[in-house]
Amino acid sequence: MAFSLNRELSQVLFEEISGVRKVILNRPKKLNSLNYEMVCQMLKKLKVYENDPKVKLVILKGNGKAFCAGGDVTATISYMTIGEYLGLTGARLDGNEMIACGLATHFILSKDLVSLENALHEVVVSSDKSTISQIIDKFDHKVNIKQDTRLEIINKCFSKETVEEILSSLENFAANQPEKWIIEAINSMKSASPTSLKLFLKSIREGRMQKLEQCLVREFNILCHILRRTINDDFYEGSRAMLIDKDKKPKWQPSKLELVSEEMVGQYFSKVDDDDWEPLHLPIRSNLTSKL
Repeated sequence: MAFSLNRELSQVLFEEISGVRKVILNRPKKLNSLNYEMVCQMLKKLKVYENDPKVKLVILKGNGKAFCAGGDVTATISYMTIGEYLGLTGARLDGNEMIACGLATHFILSKDLVSLENALHEVVVSSDKSTISQIIDKFDHKVNIKQDTRLEIINKCFSKETVEEILSSLENFAANQPEKWIIEAINSMKSASPTSLKLFLKSIREGRMQKLEQCLVREFNILCHILRRTINDDFYEGSRAMLIDKDKKPKWQPSKLELVSEEMVGQYFSKVDDDDWEPLHLPIRSNLTSKL
């Protein structure tokens, strides 16, 4: 959240007048529905207000005709499932979809990239984040984010508890509405390493409850086990089939989802039991929050 630009920060406004503090929801076009960034911003401020003896009153209000429509369901769907979907299927997103999913803040046309780069070179040394953000906004291409049924299907399918249930749910949708993206998702999952699918699903869901440092350490441990062939050779077998021999016929071990047990997946999350194998140590970055 420290990397959010001013456009995202303006979704909640804060005013300080004597002993009064005002928290103003500022998404009138969305009826001030709450998303993750807004909750984080308010939580940070409210903690400060709670411990500040000068604050006597906090007023919570909303701009526009509605105070608050509750949680932003579309944003929640995007945060909870466009990760499972992408990771399990290898699907790609275009610029519009990146914006809709909250994975990008701006969409710059290819023809404008050089101009943006030159404009940033002129001001980056002496300007603050606000000025840089304004320059990026000038080149921002407003995308048409349309609502369709894909997000609903993704949410329903990829929120299932297991990979088997996700795949079964997709197949049920495909039987009634065989859309191209659903068929591609099914085929991609069926051709992938069963172990990798279950490993990814467990990893992304654990990561939602952890801080960045914990996620990086976990991913490092997983990678170490993959490279050391702790459980199987699927990484090397996949590389052989797709990049070396190019027969595109990998022989996964185990070969089926139902043969990949929770115990097998759990081993990837354990620390590598080898004195010669160094655990991940992240350097301290004191200036992290000062960067865009």
